[in-house]
Amino acid sequence: MKLKNTFLFLFMAFFLFFVAYLSAENKGVPTTREMNLISWQEFQEIVPAKIETVLLPVGSLEPHGVIPNGTDNLCPQAMSRAIAVRLNAMIAPTLNYGVTPAMKAFPGAVSITEEAYSPFVRDILKSLADNKFKNIIILNGHGGNTAQLHEVVADVSNLCRVRILVVNWWSLVSQQTQEVFGEDGGHAGNNETAYVQAVVPEHIHPERYDHDMATVNAIANSWFAVPVPSSIGLYKKGQGYPTFDKKQAEEYFNKVNNRVAELIEDIIRKWDMAKLYN
Repeated sequence: MKLKNTFLFLFMAFFLFFVAYLSAENKGVPTTREMNLISWQEFQEIVPAKIETVLLPVGSLEPHGVIPNGTDNLCPQAMSRAIAVRLNAMIAPTLNYGVTPAMKAFPGAVSITEEAYSPFVRDILKSLADNKFKNIIILNGHGGNTAQLHEVVADVSNLCRVRILVVNWWSLVSQQTQEVFGEDGGHAGNNETAYVQAVVPEHIHPERYDHDMATVNAIANSWFAVPVPSSIGLYKKGQGYPTFDKKQAEEYFNKVNNRVAELIEDIIRKWDMAKLYN
């Protein structure tokens, strides 16, 4: 009996030592990548000592054919979660509203004025810099935000000595769109539809789709209409119609995430190489 008790004591001592060892090894690995979920104490321990990069998803609430109105939010949000570990990054809460006046007439759309949007984004970026992030990566899901983001980013980067990258993913991955679909995409076209289908397949409604719901985007400012006539806008005539193909959606999702992560890694590597704002 005495031998058995000694064995149990030694086993428990070894077990506790092993647990303590693992805890020490994992110290600095966050319990979550989401700034919404992490406590301030844990955040203080890992930023910037262990994590220097934050991903900020931004988008809009506007019509997208027969897929969710929040597609511009769902895509960069899912992208952030897919690549955060690879980039050793935290994820800031998604900025769900954007500048979309030309689509404001559609049911469920919400548009923010440029005068309201720019200072709001500016304060968010300055606060992220104040929290000692070295790299702020904006994953933008909405083209209407682009001009304001570029202007604000230039101001904040120089003012706060912080490195900021804006990624307009739908433009970045044009090669991947060609690889998967063999043609160009569009607003709520094959590319956006496929990506968000991989994220929330239960909210895709091909039964509501009609080919005539799409309009080819104006070329070289040849025309301009408000509201826009269709909730699906094709980049090129005859190309970009949604496919609703599950296999294509999964393939596109993975290719897009990999390409976006590759770009971010390359930009950060070159920032470091040049010793900018170190």
